[in-house]
Amino acid sequence: MAAKESIKVVLAENEALTREALAELLQLPGDIEVVAHTGCGDRVLELVEGHRAGLAVLDVRMPGMSGIEVAEQLNRERPGFPVVILTSAVRPGHLQRALKAGVGGFLTKATSIRELSRVIREVHAGGRHFPPEFVAEMLAVGENPLTAREVEILKAAEDGRPLGVIASQLRLSPGTVRNHIHSAIHKLKAGNRIGAVRAASRAGWI
Repeated sequence: MAAKESIKVVLAENEALTREALAELLQLPGDIEVVAHTGCGDRVLELVEGHRAGLAVLDVRMPGMSGIEVAEQLNRERPGFPVVILTSAVRPGHLQRALKAGVGGFLTKATSIRELSRVIREVHAGGRHFPPEFVAEMLAVGENPLTAREVEILKAAEDGRPLGVIASQLRLSPGTVRNHIHSAIHKLKAGNRIGAVRAASRAGWI
């Protein structure tokens, strides 16, 4: 009887020490093979295709592209490709986007290697894993009220840069940027731009 083929995984994790430890530990049982790992989200698709991987494990926070953005890219380029998301803190907005992108599993970094390995096998086989408490929090918060443009502008405003700089960066008029910021402040019931950015970030909408 032929040996069962291992699950080929691309691992994308922001912190090198964590990434290298995960890569070693995930391979201990013998049925999971980490064929490539990276700390940059924008390298994942290339690695998945180059190594003919069967699943990706993605950190939410990464340079280049976030894990959610990578999942959305994979969903466009390779619909149905199995993805497991890892996060330090669960944000309802991240979970909403992950579900829409067809992600199969969503876990915190407090998860054990044994549980992560189990979820990888489950998702690779076509299953899904979303802890009920995550889903309950997502439902309690509701849908993202922000438009795509409002999200883009709040992202640009995260570091406190002046309105004129944001307008130039996004090739919009200062008045347009101001109107979108005011709209976001109203929707998020924030007192000002800083409050709107914090509320959107806390919910995982930016």
